[in-house]
Amino acid sequence: MSPNSPASPVSPKAKPQQAPDLLYSEAEEDLRSALRSLLTDRCDPASVIAATESTTPHDAELWKALATDMGLAGLLVPEDLGGQGATHREAAVVVEELGRAVAPVPYLTSAVVATDVLLGCDTTNAQVAELIGALASGRTIGVLALPLSTAPGASYDGIRADGDTVSGRITAVADAAVADVLLVVADGRLHAVDTAQDGVTVTPQSALDLTRPLATVTLAAAHARVLADSADAPVRRGLLSGAALLAAEQLGVADWCLTETVRYVRDRKQFNRPVGSFQALKHRLAELWLEVVNARAAARNAADALATANPEAPLAAALAQAYCAPMAVHAAEEALQLHAGIGMTWEHPVHLYLKRAKADSIALGTAGRHRDAVAELVDLRAP
Repeated sequence: MSPNSPASPVSPKAKPQQAPDLLYSEAEEDLRSALRSLLTDRCDPASVIAATESTTPHDAELWKALATDMGLAGLLVPEDLGGQGATHREAAVVVEELGRAVAPVPYLTSAVVATDVLLGCDTTNAQVAELIGALASGRTIGVLALPLSTAPGASYDGIRADGDTVSGRITAVADAAVADVLLVVADGRLHAVDTAQDGVTVTPQSALDLTRPLATVTLAAAHARVLADSADAPVRRGLLSGAALLAAEQLGVADWCLTETVRYVRDRKQFNRPVGSFQALKHRLAELWLEVVNARAAARNAADALATANPEAPLAAALAQAYCAPMAVHAAEEALQLHAGIGMTWEHPVHLYLKRAKADSIALGTAGRHRDAVAELVDLRAP
């Protein structure tokens, strides 16, 4: 059974699932160490803030270092298709670290969502296999042309197919500005649309999170290649993977907020003593630490469920999003408040984390929508 199959009731004779391993393996810790070192050198807060003030918020050089030099764009792709043959556990470590740095790169949209959509297609199809290899190399960026708010299992429509062309308009598509290929759902089929052609217009939109820009995609009889006759299963797979690993990004955002706030209140003095010594602040930070620990368990469980093809992966992903989305927002709000006046300045990076957390809270489905999904999956619907 694929990790995107809906959870089914467990019969008395069903073999029980093995308890998930939520600890990071040695290989995952090595990956984290190498990635954090790279991000420390090339994605410092000042550089990210400067990028958001420019007309090109995406960091092309950082993307090349991550995707091509380190080979991280192909983590989820099997080796025989040109990838690294890793799992969602390793990809989640990458997403977590990118979240800690609010890195302005299209990893979640291209290396996770778009890649998993393609892996859900017939990979013996030459066009599909070629596109998977291109995304795995990092030299091509692919984006699923749906609004960022689209949740797993949500309905979507609006694009028309006419022969080998597609037409229509999609708003709030994340990272569309740097995409080389758009994966477009038209008349129930999945198409690949190259952005460097007449008939494709990508118009930037105002977005709260400037490190993950949004755009409106307008297609006017744009040439398209059919990748799958039915887009439902591939798109559901990609959105599920994205929602599960988005929890890892939210974990990374919250972990940075907690770590930096603890460091700040240790150093900041008031009345000739560290402000972190005041009992009220200790309690707030202790509660936040517990929330981050719980979020790590939820995010790791979701990634492990996908990696092991657990039939309860949809439930694990929904649980992770229902908890991690509001938790990341709370962590960022606490960081902003406990940094006091300096936290309100543009020069301090905490506003980047608050904006990312708020934007992530509605990405790939709101927490409320995921709570509804949990209730549906465990058959505990509201009366």
